[in-house]
Amino acid sequence: MKNVIMYSTQVCPYCQMAERLLKSRGVESIQKILIDREPGLREEMMTRTGRRTLPQIYIGETHVGGYDDLSALDRKGGLMPLLESA
Repeated sequence: MKNVIMYSTQVCPYCQMAERLLKSRGVESIQKILIDREPGLREEMMTRTGRRTLPQIYIGETHVGGYDDLSALDRKGGLMPLLESA
């Protein structure tokens, strides 16, 4: 299973939904980058992703996007192959 990184805050409901979806697909560990604890990380996230909204999710080196993007990818059957690819 690929490494999952998620830019998040401690209270973001979409971040929590994304985490539940990923865990339901077998992801055991998510590296959370909490931008509310370290404000400079928001700038890093915006530079890296070109987006301002949370969450922002990476699976391996692939930027998936936010919860809506993750959910759409799952509905199309693309999430599991991305998680399982070497």
